[in-house]
Amino acid sequence: MNQLKSNIIAKAFEIGLSDLKFTSSNVEESTKINLQNWIDSKYYANMQYIANNVDKRLNPSIILENSKSVIVCALNYFPGNHPTIDNGNKLVGKISRYAQNIDYHFVLLDKIKLLEEYIRQVIPEIKTRSYVDTGHILEKYFAEKAGIGWQGKHSLIISPKFGSYVFLGVIITDYYFEEDTPVLDKCGTCQRCIVACPTNALVKPKVLDANKCIAYWTVEAKPEEEIPDIVKENNSGWLFGCDICQEVCPYNKVITENTHTAEFLNLSNFYQNLMEVIELNTEDFNKRYKKSPIKRRKLSGLKLNATNLIENFEKTKDSD
Repeated sequence: MNQLKSNIIAKAFEIGLSDLKFTSSNVEESTKINLQNWIDSKYYANMQYIANNVDKRLNPSIILENSKSVIVCALNYFPGNHPTIDNGNKLVGKISRYAQNIDYHFVLLDKIKLLEEYIRQVIPEIKTRSYVDTGHILEKYFAEKAGIGWQGKHSLIISPKFGSYVFLGVIITDYYFEEDTPVLDKCGTCQRCIVACPTNALVKPKVLDANKCIAYWTVEAKPEEEIPDIVKENNSGWLFGCDICQEVCPYNKVITENTHTAEFLNLSNFYQNLMEVIELNTEDFNKRYKKSPIKRRKLSGLKLNATNLIENFEKTKDSD
């Protein structure tokens, strides 16, 4: 590894990033075909923006002229094992671990911007463009290609150091950096994530159908969209997001290092009282979730999520 790369990596760790790797900005033909097949199958649900910007996803030079390298940044967000409740109160909803505190878009992007500023200082002629799930970039593809981890059968990147509880961001550059080496895919014959998904959203290894995904319907869908029955009836208590496929992954069961990023530590937010959610007004919602990813769902959407969970609980009670 040359000194320039070593200095950038050292700066990344100083800023608080968990891992940093380098790869080329070209996209392989097989990846282009797989993405088009996924789009043709309409697995993107109502995220039309994905289908509308395929050219940018497949050619970073459209985003940054003469792009050569992608610097992939990873940030461990695992907050630790969530507390258990034993009081018999099932009128609570679970929050995905990624959303238990401050929105990662702000936290990770701030760190990447600091790194980007440092890179421009040491390479004045460089041009860069950075994204944290905010541009038309195949973050997971570049993360796997760079060696941050391999893509698990649940479609998420599995880091050998941190499991799949990692946020990803990228810096596209017109400067050539020596490429890092991908890591070995260690999923083997394991199918636990596919089997565990209660809505069969994982239609085959590494292929997610968002139309059936609990996380999509409790986070990304517009509040006016009616959650389909297959999701409502099989949602085992997730108010916002879903971690089922990650919770069953063997590589996440042996994580020994919790995140060092204070903004992601708030395990008390794992459970939300559903009746309190139903009773929230706009002012309280905005105050309570001011810096939270949960605000993305809007008050009406979060209340819809809570209402569906309460209905499920009532149906379960009646059938007992």
